Amino acid sequence: MPYYKIDSVTPVVHPSAYVHPTATLIGDVIIGEGCYVGPGACLRGDFGRITMEEESNIQDNCVVHGFSDSHTIIRKHGHIGHGAVLHGCIIGEDALIGMNSVIMDYAEIGEGSIIAASSFIKNRFTCPPRSLVMGAPGKIVRSVTDDELKWKQTGTQEYIELSKRCLTSMVECIPLNAIEEDRPALQSRSHQPKN
Repeated sequence: MPYYKIDSVTPVVHPSAYVHPTATLIGDVIIGEGCYVGPGACLRGDFGRITMEEESNIQDNCVVHGFSDSHTIIRKHGHIGHGAVLHGCIIGEDALIGMNSVIMDYAEIGEGSIIAASSFIKNRFTCPPRSLVMGAPGKIVRSVTDDELKWKQTGTQEYIELSKRCLTSMVECIPLNAIEEDRPALQSRSHQPKN
């Protein structure tokens, strides 16, 4: 498990959080209760602090970093999509950052907001709660609907459950060289892409 202390500062991971063995945590990183950190994610607390609050998730190949004395925060139920980059910003409670988005320094993403996939959020950008933001540079296009927020919350709940599944059943293994006759199937999930 690649955890690294730097300048005597050691990452902190709550026992109920799941951090994939290929993720990297360096220095001043604090992972809260029930969080999920996916494969290949890199949380570099070698300049500023990084905090994941309760039941937030950072998915595969995300990068989180910040300048000296910064504090990058993902608030409770924050949901960070595959390949996103967060740098010295604050992600509000129940907000969703879409895949491959970049959120720059001192940006503040309001509670319940959704940042569309591949958006670029400039430094010091602030959006009010429940904003839908799209583009490069990102612009507020409208408010997040109740339906969209519910869809986001369902997706986050899937990652809360995934953290538990990983802690209880994920183990390193040697692959089979053929498909077994009675191959088990993963449980079907109701959460699907939004139209």
